[in-house]
Amino acid sequence: MRVGFAKMHGCGNDFVVLDERAEPLGLSPVRAAALADRRRGIGCDQLISLHPAEPGADLRIRIRNPDGSEAGACGNATRCVATLLAAETGRRGFVIRTVAGDLAAEVLTDGQVRVDMGPARLGWADIPLARAMDTLHLDLSAGPVADPAAASMGNPHATFFVADLAAIPVAELGPVLEHDPLFPDRANIGFAQVLAQDALRLRVWERGAGLTLACGSGACAALVNAHRRGLVSREAAVLLDGGRLHIAWRESDGHVLMTGPAETAFTGEVELARYPS
Repeated sequence: MRVGFAKMHGCGNDFVVLDERAEPLGLSPVRAAALADRRRGIGCDQLISLHPAEPGADLRIRIRNPDGSEAGACGNATRCVATLLAAETGRRGFVIRTVAGDLAAEVLTDGQVRVDMGPARLGWADIPLARAMDTLHLDLSAGPVADPAAASMGNPHATFFVADLAAIPVAELGPVLEHDPLFPDRANIGFAQVLAQDALRLRVWERGAGLTLACGSGACAALVNAHRRGLVSREAAVLLDGGRLHIAWRESDGHVLMTGPAETAFTGEVELARYPS
């Protein structure tokens, strides 16, 4: 069965987008992992499947990591999907349903996309953590990093604040911290350097995906955690390896707004039967 796909990215965080609105495509965890493989498949940080509209939402999406596991929410992918819907419908505003909840997205006149990622969840059970703990100061360290803050943006994030991000061996520390027993569902691990009251530099080891060029939910968590520490304002630019996102933590309702680019790299067709089910 040959099916079409779109290869898209937000700040270099790349996705294979497949449309299951007409019929299921048999995207099991094994098949999703095979498609995400950069040597034997199409290659991506996450595989995104589109599903029919449901009451209260224009579309439902599922987000699968390269190891076949499922992510709750992905800000960069949501922006990409919003641009697809805008091209289909001529509209600018959409509600996109994820496992973690409904995300409102708007394609702006300059082509950037703003997504309401919902409220930051800050309780230890919301992250979740394995035991009760102050989420502003986790009892966790590895090598040169210690004392992270945690937040859930539909998936668990821990953010370490460092003086010199370039000196941190993210690829070495990330997998160790992702699997720390403190995180029963594993965690996304961010390493952030404060550049100014309105600017952060961030790298993220993503749960199930590894080091990526950008992580939208990680950028949201980093801004929230940095503001909770008194390090930045409620709005800041977050500079990632693949580009720049603008993050704002709204005081009125605790929602986090993310604005950034979304691009289609190319489209193509894939023979799904060639991949294990």
